[in-house]
Parts: sequence; C-alpha cells; structure tokens
Amino acid sequence: MATIQIVIDDPLLERLDRELEGRAKQRSAFVRTAIDHELRRVERDRLIEQDRLSYEEPDSEQEIREAAGEAVLGGRAWVDLAWNRATR
Repeated sequence: MATIQIVIDDPLLERLDRELEGRAKQRSAFVRTAIDHELRRVERDRLIEQDRLSYEEPDSEQEIREAAGEAVLGGRAWVDLAWNRATR
C-alpha cells in the first residue's frame, strides 16, 4: 500500500473528524473508501455514456451496415432504406 499526502481545507477536515468521532474507522480508511466510491461512480458514468452513444444515429453507411448486421437482417435493401432515412 502506498502512502500519499493530500491537502484539504479546515472545514472539510472538521466535518470528517465529526463523522468519524466514536468510530473505529480512521481517516485513511474513510478517504480510501470515498476515493473507491468516486472512482466506481466515474467508471459507471463512463459506461452509461458509452451505452447512450451506442444508441445514437450512425454517422456513415459503414456504421449503418455494422449496426444492421447486413447478412443477418436481409442484406442490401434494409441497409439502403436505413441509409436513406439517416441522410434525409
């Protein structure tokens, strides 16, 4: 485990100490947990954004082909229809 040094303002430190008062949990453990939670939230938000972007309209005929799975969905006619709709 690595040791790091952080700087926080006095009011935040006071809030942290009040929260930990009477608990066995130390500052370091609390901060590690808080960092872990925040990093998990950031990763979740990144995955949600990637998922959202995957549902946006494709930008090119190639993207339409890839999304349509041309061979599975019946080939060229469906792709042409989708491309014409996307470029209107």
